[in-house]
Amino acid sequence: MNFEFNDEQKMLRETVRSFTDKEIMPYIDGWDREGKFDLSILTRLAELGLMGVCIPEAYGGSGMDYNALAIVCEELERGDTAFRTAVSVHTGLNSMTLLQWGTEEQKQKYLTPQAKGEKIGAFGLTEPGAGSDVAALQTTAVQDGDHYILNGQKTWISLCDIADHFIVFAYTADRSEKHKAISAFIVERSWEGFSSKAIKGKHGIRSGNTGEIFFENIKVPKENLLGEEGEGFKIAMSALDNGRFTVAAGAVGQIMACLEASVKYCHERETFGKEIGKHQLVQQMIAKMEAGYQMSRLLVYRAGELKNQGKRNTRETSLAKWQACDFANQAADDAVQIHGAYGYSDEYPVERYLRNSKAPVIYEGTREIHTIMQAEYVLGYREDKQLNKMLPAWDGEKERV
Repeated sequence: MNFEFNDEQKMLRETVRSFTDKEIMPYIDGWDREGKFDLSILTRLAELGLMGVCIPEAYGGSGMDYNALAIVCEELERGDTAFRTAVSVHTGLNSMTLLQWGTEEQKQKYLTPQAKGEKIGAFGLTEPGAGSDVAALQTTAVQDGDHYILNGQKTWISLCDIADHFIVFAYTADRSEKHKAISAFIVERSWEGFSSKAIKGKHGIRSGNTGEIFFENIKVPKENLLGEEGEGFKIAMSALDNGRFTVAAGAVGQIMACLEASVKYCHERETFGKEIGKHQLVQQMIAKMEAGYQMSRLLVYRAGELKNQGKRNTRETSLAKWQACDFANQAADDAVQIHGAYGYSDEYPVERYLRNSKAPVIYEGTREIHTIMQAEYVLGYREDKQLNKMLPAWDGEKERV
């Protein structure tokens, strides 16, 4: 593996970093206080070709490799988790799932406008009573002639009020079949019976749009079934491989943001006649951040390389997501500690970093779920096999991250 960025990737990093510094950082404190999601950010990301950065040019994307997506997510989360989340959901959970599982007609109708940023995609799996336990979902889709009648609701859905298209999971057969009875559908916001409602009062990621979506007797055309009936669980898990990859990459960016803020403050603040960076316990926290950043980055790009090769990467992505998010949470906690009382106020960004760092430890597989997964891989209780439809390997230049 080559961990040096090629010229295209260097340019991409510089582009996204510059965008974040100019378009997000000067305004994010205000958006966070107001609980406002600025949709124009997505419009400008689309103009830069970043809403479909790893989607093939044939479907309107930029045609870069999967580690290019990691670069975008890392740099966006330096600004704020909300905008990385938007890309994670739109590109990682939705567009990459369409690329992997969609028919040619579905790709032309839904993936192409999403890759161009003309339409926004989202993902609906979690329900009020179904999180880690996917089989507990209550949403149903009953076939009726040329349609399925969709009823139910989803919660904690990012871009709930903004997205045009949703990939939704529902039972299409006897619930006693559990995972084998779940199917996936492409649902449009404009259809009769669809509604959404934002969740207010979130602990973190306050500038992100998150909420509930509701389905009341929605008529979903049969051609909007994604994959085959009963493949929904496989599709959901493969989608989470992509989503978790982007979450892990974002966590790397948050660790860097914590480091940048802490190093700056270490040089500005003096106690006992010297910069606080001279104190060994502060240095210990800085060193932990650096170690977390470097280890997380390696885990993320290792998973990305497997994606580039078209190989199953559930185990590697799980490890990257678990560790990077834990490192980010610890880095944010240490950053607040380094800032002392000032870190407890919104005068400095580390307070927001700490609030934002908690949700990724929970969503797309809790810390506990990933711990169990990794133990089961090591013990031989869990083994991954190639799916009948894999995410296409990257066929561009051989020089990769």
